Amino acid sequence: MTFRFTVEATAGAARAGILSLPRGEVPTPAFMPVGTHGAVRGVHPAEVRRAGARIVLANTYHLHLRPGEEVVRALGGIHRFMAWDGPILTDSGGFQVFSLEALRRVTEEAVQFTSHVDGTVRSLTPERATEIQWCLGADVAMAFDHVVPGRADYALAREGMERTLRWLDRCRRRHDELAAGSDRQTLWPIVQGGAYDDLRRASLEGILERGPWTGIAIGGLSVGESKEVTRRVLDALEPALPRETPRYLMGVGFPPDLLDAIARGMDLFDCVAATRNGRHGTAWLPTGPLNVKGAALKDSREPLDPECDCETCGAFSRGYLRHLFMVQDILGLRLVSIHNLRFLIRLGEEARARILDGTFDRWSRDWLDRYRRRGHP
Repeated sequence: MTFRFTVEATAGAARAGILSLPRGEVPTPAFMPVGTHGAVRGVHPAEVRRAGARIVLANTYHLHLRPGEEVVRALGGIHRFMAWDGPILTDSGGFQVFSLEALRRVTEEAVQFTSHVDGTVRSLTPERATEIQWCLGADVAMAFDHVVPGRADYALAREGMERTLRWLDRCRRRHDELAAGSDRQTLWPIVQGGAYDDLRRASLEGILERGPWTGIAIGGLSVGESKEVTRRVLDALEPALPRETPRYLMGVGFPPDLLDAIARGMDLFDCVAATRNGRHGTAWLPTGPLNVKGAALKDSREPLDPECDCETCGAFSRGYLRHLFMVQDILGLRLVSIHNLRFLIRLGEEARARILDGTFDRWSRDWLDRYRRRGHP
């Protein structure tokens, strides 16, 4: 099989595995940097690679609006377009149209929305989302889903879950038509159901009935619900998830959330927070976030993190990084973003090593204790 996943070791629910895709293998657990517009913002693809990334994301909604999927295809497809020769996963656009609450209308047939770019009214159907991702040429395409707010009531969560399953049927039919025996792209479904365990189980059961799948995503978390709800949902789903199928937790990428989710059996993660925090001057350290713009760093010769092996920590001091932010030099934004990417990728790498050597439980508890000791959630 072109798309396969092998579990190499476990520690409770935590797993170390290998995801094999057409353009390379991805050791898991793994954080996937987000290239919203076909670029991990401010960071060169070679720097993303040197930070340890083995797979990145691109955004269907944004690339559809600018420059358009046909332009990307004419320029050689998403890999050539963004100069990334490794695996690429594209999201379906479901979360982006969810976030346009005042600018969209959901029906059974489609989501109609007003473009935030030019104000034009557009329509995104399950079939169209699938076609756009095929045109972009991603290795992994996500099914179009109906995302509801994290605090949605039961009726709305059920509506979104059931519609997501119906839309999954339409995505799969269209993907099968487009692929027609090709193995260059696979389609992954998304578990929905809000904060309700029974709806989440029903969503997963519906997905498995429609299987087999080469991967399963869990969506609709990190959209306003509490951390306790996220943990409870993952705990409820984990025993029913197929062992030999990779599990992608969508939109989760703050350090303690990553470790919590790994301990609950998740394999893949993505989030814009690493680069977004970096651009705003927040560096992630094992002892919690650090404000790089803080006056106390003015004379510091220390690297951001003495334990880090990233290109930023290997060459630049805290004092220099603060200086770059004070003079508004874009190099500062880039350097802290590179550090944050490496920090999350390295966290996944170390979790994997600890699962393999049997020390994950104690190590993860100690890591989280140290991170939270200074009051970070």
